[in-house]
Amino acid sequence: MSQIGATPCDRGVVAATEPAAKPASGRLVLAGTVLGSSLAFIDGSAVNLTLPVIQRQLGGDAAGAQWIMNAYALMLGALVLAGGAAADRYGRRRVFVVGVVLFSAASALCGAAPDLTLLIMARALQGVGAALLVPASLALLGASFDEEARGRAVGVWAGASGLMSAIGPVLGGWLTDVVSWRAVFLINLPLAVLAVGFILAGARESREPAAGPVDWRGAACATLGLSALTWSLTQASTAGASPVVWGLGAAGAFMLAAFVHIERRATSPMVPLELFQGPAFSGANLLTLLLYAAFGGALFLLPFQLIRVHGYPATEAGAALLPLSISLAVLSPISGVLSGRIGVRAMLTIGPLLAAAGFAGLAWSARDGAYWTGVFPGLAVLALGMGVAVAPLTDAVLGAVPNAYEGAASGVNNATARIGGLMAVALAGFVLAPGEAGGESMTQAYQAAMIAAACAAAAAGLVGAFAMRPQTSAGR
Repeated sequence: MSQIGATPCDRGVVAATEPAAKPASGRLVLAGTVLGSSLAFIDGSAVNLTLPVIQRQLGGDAAGAQWIMNAYALMLGALVLAGGAAADRYGRRRVFVVGVVLFSAASALCGAAPDLTLLIMARALQGVGAALLVPASLALLGASFDEEARGRAVGVWAGASGLMSAIGPVLGGWLTDVVSWRAVFLINLPLAVLAVGFILAGARESREPAAGPVDWRGAACATLGLSALTWSLTQASTAGASPVVWGLGAAGAFMLAAFVHIERRATSPMVPLELFQGPAFSGANLLTLLLYAAFGGALFLLPFQLIRVHGYPATEAGAALLPLSISLAVLSPISGVLSGRIGVRAMLTIGPLLAAAGFAGLAWSARDGAYWTGVFPGLAVLALGMGVAVAPLTDAVLGAVPNAYEGAASGVNNATARIGGLMAVALAGFVLAPGEAGGESMTQAYQAAMIAAACAAAAAGLVGAFAMRPQTSAGR
């Protein structure tokens, strides 16, 4: 998923972490966790702007461009829950440092990649590093501040992370135009050095005493299943269906069914299946899957439309997304207050429906290359809708489970958002393959994709209307 704005339920991971017994240097920990999270936020939003240029320089078809994003998103989405469990069991500071070192080493490989194959492999390694550092950074933040100071720390972290997400597309576009697309990856290295230094200097090691064994069998099964399913969708959208495509798709579905079986029997499951017994939690995750699939797929395709069809330089294409990032950062806290007054059901109905209107606006104005008349109106409505929905979605997920399950519920919903974006990008080949020549073919395919995104977002709004209870307070 194009990571503009934080994924839902990050706050829940922090809230579910017990503070460490010994105090830490709060400022250093906050600085280190912000920088660590920013590696993933900047990378997720900046790399999108480099894809048309990478494809032009390294070659490859539409599937290659999809895998540059999906190799990263696949490993992050499949392993982020196991990464959080590993941090609780083996030590949050240790896992954070390992994750940052792995992420930065993979970034160096991305920056030096001589061909598309090595770049995709390095992107997968980046995803593994992100799956370790992202949950560990949130858990470190929760363990390093007492309950009184957490609110301020989370506010600073969220604001700084939002800023990093906002500048990611602009920075990625500028580096691509002025230096090279390789610089987008290499800029991670100094940030990683600072993040590790701050955490080693300021954070105390902390663990969850009751943490069970990490569910590596479940993680492996989920990774294999999602890999096979993603590959089959990507190949079907670019080369058509074939016995191999159908076979791998069926194998992926079988592996995901096996994952559910493993989770039923695991001592410490990645996904506690009992969470889904409540309709509110199941509905919130279905809403998340639909809304973030629409959001991630649309933002993957928008730079191709701007750069290939309308001739935007990468810097201008990145700047075009800036109002979306800023609006999300400003509106999310406001919508959190509003949801407490009018309820999450109303917010989770209105927000996705507004997002659907934004996607429809982008489809309607697809042939207009002027930013203020062709791009900005749809993006503004989309930003309003996402800003209305994200904070109440966190409240809905956390309110649908007992307090003891907040951390697990947060992790599941976070992974659901990432997997929704992963599946959407896998399907984006149905747009990119016909649009390889650019021009009208690309525009028609782009319009169809935005209409599909509008339908998915509208369906999310219907889920919000019918599946969310007026008061999500199960177990409280």
